[in-house]
Amino acid sequence: MQMKPLGATPLQVSTVGIGCMNFGTMCDQAATDAIVATALDAGVNLFDVADIYGGRMGVSEGMLGRALGDRRRDVVIATKFGAKLGGGGGSAPGGGSRDYITAAVEASLTALGTDYIDLYQHHFPDAGTPVEETLRALDELVRSGKVRYVGCSNYSGAQLAAALDAAADLGLARFATAQNRYSLITRDIERDLVPVCTARRVSVLPYFPLESGLLSGKYRQGEPLPAGSRFAKWRGGGTFASEARYALVERLRAWGEARGVGVLDIAMGWLASRPWVGSVIAGVTRPEQVTANVAAAAFAPDAAADREIDALIAG
Repeated sequence: MQMKPLGATPLQVSTVGIGCMNFGTMCDQAATDAIVATALDAGVNLFDVADIYGGRMGVSEGMLGRALGDRRRDVVIATKFGAKLGGGGGSAPGGGSRDYITAAVEASLTALGTDYIDLYQHHFPDAGTPVEETLRALDELVRSGKVRYVGCSNYSGAQLAAALDAAADLGLARFATAQNRYSLITRDIERDLVPVCTARRVSVLPYFPLESGLLSGKYRQGEPLPAGSRFAKWRGGGTFASEARYALVERLRAWGEARGVGVLDIAMGWLASRPWVGSVIAGVTRPEQVTANVAAAAFAPDAAADREIDALIAG
């Protein structure tokens, strides 16, 4: 397993991380235990969760903590605070305030069964709270030892730059990571967020790297959806699937077949090879998906392949 630095911190993280959003919804404790054990055996050391995952506060965190057991010190736990519960996205009221953060971190520590969090991430920007208040509250947690490093999620490039400037001006702990939606075919953050991350030594942690399975290669337009898959449960993949997107996947499939690689290899390997990416946060529901993702991330496209892949995406 290749390791990469996490931003400007001394932490080294596996190029493939485990997204724990399915723990408590699509995965029971036995399945979670199996996924975590497989990940550890494969050299994965980054597990990304959030207090809202699992349908109720702390559910996924608790399942992850139990699955890790006495291996907790071997891994990097990243969790998040400040999002609305219920799947709608966006900031909880006051989700970036000192009072909210102070209560949220204690709840996460209890759920995870740990006395420290390696990476504590602000899940969504809170327009109602000055970023300076958020940063001061997070800095207190770092100084207390309850949190080692801090990060953000769903920030724009301008919001991240402002937060980094404020932390520097006030002498506070700075964001080491930015977790945003990013994949081979969803690349809008390259216009504003990635340049800030590259210039300021902030690691990008992509979520939805496989577009909820579209880029796994297991779905093909006009073919029955695999039983138990997310697309089957969603009756077609929702916004992740469209005729144009299926056509794009077929172009990638054909390109890969000529080179002995699959769509999953292209999607995971392309992301893992971006210099600004710290770890690719891939959600899984079965242990074999962990194994497949880890193997796929070993694909490293050269400059010529990058250009060809870009051309395929452009159509």
